[in-house]
Amino acid sequence: MKKAIEIDFPFEKVDPIAEKESYRKEIVRPIYHIHKWWAQRLGSVFRAIILGSVLDDKKNIWEAFYQKHDLKDKIILDPFMGSGTTIGEGLKLGCKMVGCDINPVSSFIVRHSFSNINPVRLIEEFNKLEKSAKPQIQQYYLKTHPKTNEVCSVLYYFWVKTVKTPEGKEIPLFSNYVFSKNANTKKQPIAKIICPKCYTINEGRFDTLKLICTKCSHDFDPQDGPAKGQFVFDKETGKKYKIAELVRSNGDKPPNHKLYASLVLRPDGSKEYLPINDDDLQLYEKACNVSKSLKNAFADFPIEMGHNTKQAINYNYKNWKDFFNPRQYLALSILLEGILKIEDKEIRTLFVCLFSGTLEFNNMFCSFKGEGTGAVRHLFSHHILKPERTPLENSVWGNEKSSGTFYSLFKSRILRANEYLSKPFEIQVINGQSHKRYCNNPVTCKYVEHFEELKDTPNSCLVLNGDSSQLQLPDKSIDAIVTDPPYFDFVHYSELADFFYAWLKPALKDEFSFFEMNNSRRDGEVQNQDEELFSYNLSKVFSEGKRVLKDDGVLVFSFHHSKIKGWMAIYYAIINAGFYIHKAYPVKAEMSVATPKNNAKSPINVDAIFICKKQIHSNDVDENGIENSAIENYHNFLKRLKQVGRELSDGDKKVIYLSQLLSEQSKIENSNGRVNQFIDEEQLQRVISESLFEPPPEHTISKEESLTLFD
Repeated sequence: MKKAIEIDFPFEKVDPIAEKESYRKEIVRPIYHIHKWWAQRLGSVFRAIILGSVLDDKKNIWEAFYQKHDLKDKIILDPFMGSGTTIGEGLKLGCKMVGCDINPVSSFIVRHSFSNINPVRLIEEFNKLEKSAKPQIQQYYLKTHPKTNEVCSVLYYFWVKTVKTPEGKEIPLFSNYVFSKNANTKKQPIAKIICPKCYTINEGRFDTLKLICTKCSHDFDPQDGPAKGQFVFDKETGKKYKIAELVRSNGDKPPNHKLYASLVLRPDGSKEYLPINDDDLQLYEKACNVSKSLKNAFADFPIEMGHNTKQAINYNYKNWKDFFNPRQYLALSILLEGILKIEDKEIRTLFVCLFSGTLEFNNMFCSFKGEGTGAVRHLFSHHILKPERTPLENSVWGNEKSSGTFYSLFKSRILRANEYLSKPFEIQVINGQSHKRYCNNPVTCKYVEHFEELKDTPNSCLVLNGDSSQLQLPDKSIDAIVTDPPYFDFVHYSELADFFYAWLKPALKDEFSFFEMNNSRRDGEVQNQDEELFSYNLSKVFSEGKRVLKDDGVLVFSFHHSKIKGWMAIYYAIINAGFYIHKAYPVKAEMSVATPKNNAKSPINVDAIFICKKQIHSNDVDENGIENSAIENYHNFLKRLKQVGRELSDGDKKVIYLSQLLSEQSKIENSNGRVNQFIDEEQLQRVISESLFEPPPEHTISKEESLTLFD
């Protein structure tokens, strides 16, 4: 029996919904944002994929999109489950779900993302924790106002890294002295500027080139800090030094830091920037001394060298504990120890999951985004562990005016996700406006430990941790495989996940067997900078998928890459596993304004969705017509996307065309199980340059408009 997705996929109708979701994923799909994971795909896209993968070809995917479903007889597998997008969308449709990931942090996240807990129980336990842990933490984030003597809560402390020259002079690594400005500088151009001589907080335009300090009368250019790219300058002597060399001259320790400003919350609810005084320094020293006496071993694990960790290691960050200053480490330790005393295991482990997510916003790799937006820029904003020269220290527990604290994330992540599980909705776009459609049953996930238990338990989910090329599942037991494989040469998830693992292991090693090792890296990971090894490891997972997949089932996965070798690697993985690409469709990928995308010359905002079936060798395919068929499909898809105003970069067009070329090529019988590279670079560029794709601008969605959709 053919599946609906083998006939067609309504990608142009899903596209506007996916676009809206991409800007507010944490609002539209909060169940996937309790904890950080990388390259998360869009729930609306995967809802449509799952429907198309299990409904027969007489059903229309788009007509089924806003209908309630109870697909209790269908079992879906995701062998690269990540944050659990496939799992959550399948549970909403009533499917039984099997998820596996080789990374233990992923397995831990998914085991706690779909527990629909009574909110009264959650709030009661949170209130108990607040009563016990908050005072212990908050005592280190208090400040007496120098003019009014009011006791204020510190929201954020501002730090700057410093380096010491061979002559013994300490230089702060400011690239400029504007340390706080509004997200919308056109409407609110006044910014906070630190004086480089006396560290007084001044006000001036964010782009001013001349300022005289109100306290010491120092005349300076706020845009001209001593740090320029890889170098730092001594303004008095004019000497230039390489920052990395000065950092390494500090011995084996990370760079020193200087505390220079704070943002406080006054008792009347107003915020104010205040300079650092002796009381601040004494309070920090007190926290440092108490931190030294801690007996726990949280985060005390060496950082292993890797593609995404080497930059931090080059700055002498050798241990995960180094990512936190002593006050942060003390506050986080107090919080985690309080959580571990919660008797209710379900809530305790959920709060540990939230705590782990809180780490992302409470470390010395964070920075200040400014006023008028989420204040804290988390450490993974660049997909690498990039040392921050002007880090922001958050207040860990926080309050109603905080961003990225345990308090604020409990409200915005746990309670919001719990509400979504009770009333899951979809977004419908009508005349450019978003509306909620409540077309799902409440998610009442029952986690099981074995496949036999899964078969007999409605609304159940089996979460596995391990190598997905060795699944403990029966032959031909899975109706569809829906997944999003990792990249082979960009974001290495395990290297980044070690940041969380260093705290989770000592907290949970006695409860979860997959926290036994000293890091989250495992043999059998698909990610590999060598494309052949990547293709080989991925093919092993796909081969195992072929074993457990029913004969009429489909393997569906999303993919894009900027390099030809990435496309060839994925192609070989499919063919060598015994599949062929029946169809390929373009869909909206992750958020268009993510930092890595903004920095790309031709950003890719479109994924290819590959619909793979078990190989049936045939000689009916016209090898000479492959290129023509691919070009015809390519132009057809461009027309369909143009109808909804989708703007496409050259990178997007490359994704669409290559997916069609691979799809057509895969239909050729291949007795050797491997082919030579068949992608012609000149032909590729010609096809893209001749596409003449210009969608009407009135249909595009601005970033500013999208941010107000769900307010």
